[in-house]
Amino acid sequence: MDTSESSSTETERSGTGTGPDAPAAEDPPRRGWRRWAMDTRPLRIPAYRRLWSSTIVTAVGSQLTAVAVPKQIYDITHSSAWVGYASLAGLLPMVAFALWGGAVADTVDRRKLLLVTNTGIAATSLLFWAQAVSGLDSVVVLMVLLALQQAFFGLNAPARTASIARLVPAEQLPAANALGSTVMQTGLVAGPLLAGVLIPVIGLPELYLIDALALCVTVWAVVRLPALPPLGEAVARRAGVREIAAGFRYISRHKVLLLSFLADIVAMVFGMPRALFPELAAHTYGSYGEGFALGVLFAGIPVGAVLGGLFSGVFSRARRHGWMVIGAVVGWGVAVAGFGLSGNLWLAVACLVVAGVADMVSMVFRGAILLSAATDEMRGRMQGVFTVVVAGGPRLADVLHGTAGSVFGPRAAVAGGGALVVVAMLALAGAVPALRRYRI
Repeated sequence: MDTSESSSTETERSGTGTGPDAPAAEDPPRRGWRRWAMDTRPLRIPAYRRLWSSTIVTAVGSQLTAVAVPKQIYDITHSSAWVGYASLAGLLPMVAFALWGGAVADTVDRRKLLLVTNTGIAATSLLFWAQAVSGLDSVVVLMVLLALQQAFFGLNAPARTASIARLVPAEQLPAANALGSTVMQTGLVAGPLLAGVLIPVIGLPELYLIDALALCVTVWAVVRLPALPPLGEAVARRAGVREIAAGFRYISRHKVLLLSFLADIVAMVFGMPRALFPELAAHTYGSYGEGFALGVLFAGIPVGAVLGGLFSGVFSRARRHGWMVIGAVVGWGVAVAGFGLSGNLWLAVACLVVAGVADMVSMVFRGAILLSAATDEMRGRMQGVFTVVVAGGPRLADVLHGTAGSVFGPRAAVAGGGALVVVAMLALAGAVPALRRYRI
């Protein structure tokens, strides 16, 4: 690891992935086709395996609620504007509580925080089910419940991700991130498809109930985790505005962390073209069938991310994490630009799949950098900021691409955005060497 940047203390390192749950020795190099397959070494650690296994169920279950809420709001109001307002109602508390939740995660036992927040999310899903069964048909109630659910999620996400570095060795962080990201991306594909099949059969209320039951699996998995108390002097701190501000100062002083966030912002804000998918499906690819074209466009990036995860063995053992991020973001930009230039639907989808693979690589190594380059007392706050960036970047991209598409046309806006990603990422990498030099 680059000694010019922050690293975990020797005490922390000695307690990371070396307990009774950790693998006993370094594995021999994998040969043949196994070099390409997903690196599953972290699953040999029981604590991580419990945490990861719970996400298999909840990744799909959460998407059932993500589909059910806007569907129910539209059924009540017959207005897409209200669906958009509901999304905003969920975003604001998620951002606020993710920043605060990151500070909380650095001052308390993360296992206890996960228990409280996962229980809160499950209880919210039960309340969604109760209002749907009662036939309340209140948009205000739905928006309040959505805000509450996203507040719990904002508190939960930083603690959940920051805990991984205490469960697996540093050299297995990319593999652990690939495993988690692959499950989440699979949920993005399978969840909405399953919801579309189940809604006509069992109805909306039962989707909420399935999600609540799935979350009980998560609570049980967290119960069986080891205690994850703060290390060192973090015990004496209280989570507040001062601690949140300290997290931002920490980022500003550690360039590799700052650049990892900027890389994601560049890729998502300039290069996420989903706001233009409906127009492209209707006009550019309308001859294939508007509905069909829209579906495959939305599926392209998640499918690519899943493929990248399944074959993550080829990159998960890399040590030059900085170069992996730079290459992945540049690859994302090139693929997005290719998508914008494609007049053929299948070529366009192929470009999106490549973009999804690049996005998976970027997620894996940005996540590994955040977990390995920050000390444990700062990991919660780093993950809080990461949650905000991941949630906010695509929404800013929707505004930017929607506006640019109306001015320059959708294909020009997409291609131009991809080119901007490449230029901006190369400029950042050239101007600040910290990311290029970072390795473990």
